[in-house]
Amino acid sequence: MPLVTACVVVLDCAEPEKLAVFYKELLQAQETDVSANLVEIRAADGLRLAFRRDVNATPPSWPRPENSLQVHLDFLVEDLDAAERRVVELGGRPLEAKDGPGPYEERGCSDPAGHSFTLRRARQAAPKQG
Repeated sequence: MPLVTACVVVLDCAEPEKLAVFYKELLQAQETDVSANLVEIRAADGLRLAFRRDVNATPPSWPRPENSLQVHLDFLVEDLDAAERRVVELGGRPLEAKDGPGPYEERGCSDPAGHSFTLRRARQAAPKQG
C-alpha cells in the first residue's frame, strides 16, 4: 500500500467559498469537503483542488517579477476560445495573450483571486497507422 494515497493542490485566498465556485463551474466539479477555512473540490477526472482561507493573501503578480508565480495550473481543453469565454463568464480574466512556443497553443488566464493558470489545447491523439 502506498504511503501517499492522494494529492490536493491548495490555493490560498481571502474568500475560499467564492473561489471554489469559480473552479467548480469551470471544471464541472463537486465539493467534497467544506470547513470554516477550507473548501475542497474533485473534478470528474479525479483532480482535487482546495481553497484555504488566508485573510492576508496577496494575489500573485505573474508575469511581473514581484510576488512571484506561487503556483501554476494547466487545464487541457479542446476549444481555446470557448474555454476562455467561460473563464471570463465566471469572473476570471485573460492575461497577456501570446501563443507559447512549441507545438501547443496556450492562453494565460487568472481566476477571480488572481491565481494564474493556462488553458492549453489538448493534444489530439494520432490515428493508429497500419
